[in-house]
Amino acid sequence: MAGLHSSSRPINSSSSSSTSPSQVVFNSRLFLLLTLLPLTLACFAFVLQWRGGLTDPITRWSPDSDQFPGMLPRTTHSSQRNSGSGSGCVDVLGRSHSPSFPYFKDWKFDFGSDLKPKICITTSTSAGLEQTLPWIFYHKVIGVSNFFLFVEGKAATQNVSRILESIPGVKVIYRTRELEEQQAKSRIWNETWLASFFYKPCNYELFVKQSLNMEMAIVMAREAGMDWIIHLDTDELLHPAGTQEYSLRQLLSDVPSNVDMVVFPNYESSVERDDIMEPFSEVSMFKKNYDHLPKDVYFGNYKEATRGNPNYFLTYGNGKAAARIQDHLRPNGAHRWHNYMKSPNEIKLDEAAVLHYTYPKFSDLTSRRDRCGCKPTKEDVKRCFMLEFDRAAFIIASTATEDEMLRWYRERIVWTDGTLNLKLMRKGILARIYAPMAIIQGLRESGVFSSVIASAETTLAKDKFLSAVESSNTTRAQNTGMISSRKIGDKSKSQATARRVLEFIDDNTYSSAIPPQSPPGLDDLHIDT
Repeated sequence: MAGLHSSSRPINSSSSSSTSPSQVVFNSRLFLLLTLLPLTLACFAFVLQWRGGLTDPITRWSPDSDQFPGMLPRTTHSSQRNSGSGSGCVDVLGRSHSPSFPYFKDWKFDFGSDLKPKICITTSTSAGLEQTLPWIFYHKVIGVSNFFLFVEGKAATQNVSRILESIPGVKVIYRTRELEEQQAKSRIWNETWLASFFYKPCNYELFVKQSLNMEMAIVMAREAGMDWIIHLDTDELLHPAGTQEYSLRQLLSDVPSNVDMVVFPNYESSVERDDIMEPFSEVSMFKKNYDHLPKDVYFGNYKEATRGNPNYFLTYGNGKAAARIQDHLRPNGAHRWHNYMKSPNEIKLDEAAVLHYTYPKFSDLTSRRDRCGCKPTKEDVKRCFMLEFDRAAFIIASTATEDEMLRWYRERIVWTDGTLNLKLMRKGILARIYAPMAIIQGLRESGVFSSVIASAETTLAKDKFLSAVESSNTTRAQNTGMISSRKIGDKSKSQATARRVLEFIDDNTYSSAIPPQSPPGLDDLHIDT
C-alpha cells in the first residue's frame, strides 16, 4: 500500500503539469473574446448610425437632425420626405447639400397641421430685414406658426416686403388708403377706453395704430384657426423659460382652459458696449422684472440698478400678454387684451418673460428722433412720449452734438462697470440669457436668412411681383371689407350689441387702455408693519 501510494504521486504531478498550459490558452481566448466583442458591437453601431439606422443622443440636436427643442414631431412627414429625397437635387432654398436649421430642414415644414396649440404674433413695424428675419425665425423655432405684419416705412418697401411675403405663415398687411378707411370705421373710435390717446402725435399715435391693427389681427387669427394671439414689437423676443424644451407651445398648452390671458413680464436688455450692431446676436445680459424679484432685493438695490435714470427700466415694465382666441376679444392697448362681454381671467408667468432690447444700438437715439416732429422742450415732449426716458432721449438726440450724445449714451445705457454688473448678477437683478442668441446664431450659420433672401430673389421676377402686389391689394380690400361687415355690421345690430354689453358688463370692462408703464419706484415702497 505504501508502494502504491508513493507511485500515485508522480502520476498526479504529471497530470497537473499537463493541464496548466491548456488553462492558460483558455483564459487567453476568453480575454480576446471579451475584448473583440465590444469592439465589434461598436463598429456595428457605427455602421448602422452612418446608414441612418440609429439616432445618437449626442447628435440629436445637430443641424442635420429632424428635431429641436420645442419642435418634437407628431407625425412622420419629415422622415417620409427624407427617405425619398436622395437624388441630391437643389431644394427651393437653392441649397443642394449644406447644413440647415432643423425647423426648416427642407423648407416644407407642415406648420398648418403639426403645431398645437396654434400661436400667432401680430406686430406693427417699419424695420428692415436685418431685424425682422431673425425675429420671425426665432419665434418659429419656439413654436409660433403665423405672423400678421402690419408694415410701413422700410418694411413696406419692395425689396423687404417681397421677402417677408415668401416666408410660410407670414401675412403682410400694408398701410394703404383702403386699410385706413376700414380702420376709420372701427367701433373703437366710438368707445371710451382708447379715447385719451386719440389725436396726439408720436408715441400716442403709434399706440392707437397698434390697437387698430390688433383688432384686425384678431379677425385674421380666427380665420386662420389660431388658438392664441400675442402682440410684440420687433425689438422683443419671447423667452419661454421654465419649459423642458424651451417651447412656447408647451408653455401655453399647459395653461388651464379657464385662463383667457397670460402675461409675460418683460426683461430689459443691458448692453455692455456702445458698438452693438446685431442686438439679438450680441446682447446676453438682461435686467429682471420687478415681478420676478423679491421685494427687498428690488428696492434694496433700486438706486444702483437705476444708475441715475428716471426709472428702474429705461422704458416700460408692465410686460406683454398672450390672449386665447375667443368671441368678443379686443385689444386693450399694445400691452394687454380684453373682452367686450367679460373681465378676462389672467395669470402672470413666474419664469417666462419678454426680452425687450431697449436702445441696444447707439443709432436708436437718432432713429427715434427722426420719427417724431415734436419740439425738443420738456413741455412739448410730454404730449409726444409717455415715458420719461424716451422724453430725455429725444431731447438729447435733438440738441446735443455727436460726441455729447455718445457720452450720454454710455452713461445712461451702456453697462461698463464690471464690478457693479457682477454685484447685481449675484443679487439676481441682472441675468445672463443665452438661448435666443444661440438659436439666432445657429439660424444665421445654417444659412436660413440668406436662403430665404436668395429664394425670394430667384422666384419672384419683377413683373410677377407687381402682379402679386396687385392681387394682394385686391385681397386686402376684400378682407378688410369682411372685417368691416363682421365687426361693424349694420347700424341697428351694432347698437343692439352695445346695449347688451352695457347691460351685462360692469364699468371695469370699459376702463382705459393700459399704456406702457414704468416699474415701481421708491415712492411705491410700502413697508408692512
